[in-house]
Amino acid sequence: MSVDPSLRNLDIDIPAQPEALVRLSLLLADDEINLDAAAELIESDMALAAAVLKAVNSSMYGLKGRVQTVMQAVQYLGMREVAAITFEMGLRAAFPPNPLLEPVWQRAGRRGLLMGRMGQFLGVDAWAAHSAGLFEECGKAVLLRHASDHYGAMLRAAPNDVDLRTLEKAGFGVSHDALGAALCESWGLGAPAVASVRHHVAAQAGEPFPPQLARPAVLALSVVAHVQMNTPELLEEVVAHVAPQVPLDETLMLRAARKVADQLAGREAAPTQH
Repeated sequence: MSVDPSLRNLDIDIPAQPEALVRLSLLLADDEINLDAAAELIESDMALAAAVLKAVNSSMYGLKGRVQTVMQAVQYLGMREVAAITFEMGLRAAFPPNPLLEPVWQRAGRRGLLMGRMGQFLGVDAWAAHSAGLFEECGKAVLLRHASDHYGAMLRAAPNDVDLRTLEKAGFGVSHDALGAALCESWGLGAPAVASVRHHVAAQAGEPFPPQLARPAVLALSVVAHVQMNTPELLEEVVAHVAPQVPLDETLMLRAARKVADQLAGREAAPTQH
């Protein structure tokens, strides 16, 4: 997909989607996903496969045995989560290493899991939710690559993303949420994921969802994941605010949020195969 011309005029480069992820996206688009072909594709890129297996074997997933192959990872976690981890590793690799990005990538992995698993529980597009969580802050990586020192100072100075967005617009003429949405579009993510990335800062700050937003459930999950990761004591209040806007059942949203949080905290059994 092409990048918004108004962003092109700002001379801020958006990295192209890695070839392996282009091919994986085509496989995922099939109604009947060929799991063997998908696993072989990931394993054909040695660096990518190694990064995926390292992530799968991390404490975040809580698997009892060590996974040795991508297909084993698929059998334990399901294709969606393995594909999402692959996209996460591909996204990381698209940007130069920078210590300021490590917290961004750590939040991305956890947020993607929260949103994807809540989406699965609630009957919301789990792939869109998971990928939206992974890509939510990717615009920060774009700006950091564009102007490392200048943007690094902004990241350190801003107490929250609302203030950061103000600094970004003043300094670059664009904010990380808009850049992140542009990257999602250029990498072929679906409209619900793109919209979630584009509107997440405003929605997480408590602003009403845009009335024209189609399929806003993914954005609602972004708001819920944000409060889970930052101010979990406000979960009930936030769910009561976002559930009617989607609409989703408030009780079910709370149940999904708590269930997934318990899974990731290790208080429940490892994820079932799906």
